[in-house]
Amino acid sequence: MTNIVLPPATIGIIGGGQLGQMMALSAKMMGYKVGVLDPTVASPAGQVSDFQIVAEYDDVSALTELSKRSDVLTYEFENVDIVTLSKQKKSLPQGTRLLEITSNRLTEKTFVQNIAKVPVAKFIAIHDAKEFKVAVAKIKFPAILKTVSGGYDGHGQWHVDNQDDVDQIVKKFPTGTLILEQKVPFQKELSIMVTRDVQNNVTMWPISENVHVDHILKTSFVPANISAVLTKKIQQIATEIANALDLRGVLGIELFVSDDNVWVNELAPRPHNSGHYSIEATNVSQFEGHIRSITGLTIPEITLEKPALMLNLLGDEIQQARNDLVNHSEWHFHDYGKAAIKRNRKMGHITVVGEDNIKKLYEWSQAHGQH
Repeated sequence: MTNIVLPPATIGIIGGGQLGQMMALSAKMMGYKVGVLDPTVASPAGQVSDFQIVAEYDDVSALTELSKRSDVLTYEFENVDIVTLSKQKKSLPQGTRLLEITSNRLTEKTFVQNIAKVPVAKFIAIHDAKEFKVAVAKIKFPAILKTVSGGYDGHGQWHVDNQDDVDQIVKKFPTGTLILEQKVPFQKELSIMVTRDVQNNVTMWPISENVHVDHILKTSFVPANISAVLTKKIQQIATEIANALDLRGVLGIELFVSDDNVWVNELAPRPHNSGHYSIEATNVSQFEGHIRSITGLTIPEITLEKPALMLNLLGDEIQQARNDLVNHSEWHFHDYGKAAIKRNRKMGHITVVGEDNIKKLYEWSQAHGQH
């Protein structure tokens, strides 16, 4: 059982991106001290924390220093060095098993299918071009080839929709272990955030309906426009996975749905981009829920009073949004404070609550968004 850690104890966050920033803000609001480990000077999370250690994530001495200066450790992304992390003696409520499972797509799919016993798309492990050709015959078109680890926002992924795609991939076949997944005929992409408290009570946030552009999340709308039957199925899936993991902290579950059929796509062992709406739209945000879970506090039932829309700001969209902020009192504007603006890089987000404001934000996005 997680020990109860009360303010003003120090929470050490491995990773200094926007997720760490929002974790830190929630923790600070509750009275905790926050330390961050990240190689980028003045990282988004470091800007709002009590201290930042500037070092690589696999730097044993730096991680040990963070551990010594913290009462509890957490992480904000998957690609943490598990060996280095496992050497730390400080409390890590999420554990390393969660990372071991979710940092490898083969391990993750196998866990979801065999241990949690919930549906996933058909998949096959690939080690070379010969295995790839054999697997394509078994999986059938359309499919998608992915690296088993390290990929994000469309990186490390190749569409396999026809024989021409196969021929092109074989010409310059990727190295390392890969996974070939069948593309399921989904109608919608959804996600749900889930956690458990110190008493093993499962808490879930409203299901989000997501739209991706070029593999990058663009918008998340809550509540998802789905049937009561599908809602119940997804909540049961989230409960099964959370309990199978002995979960602490927030887990993001990405799903594909078609009618009342549902498949788990990916797991994220931390708060998720599609749950940002919860900061303004629910009584407890996913970030506060994460902090409450890892510090041993209880979590109330999550409520959503009005529908909400979250819009990611990518690249130059952040500057346009900064300029337009004066004209949009309805915006809940989040600027992550990243030093460099790059195309397709997540620079911030906007959340609005209420149907009229949602319509306005859609219109602004169509007029000013990246296309």
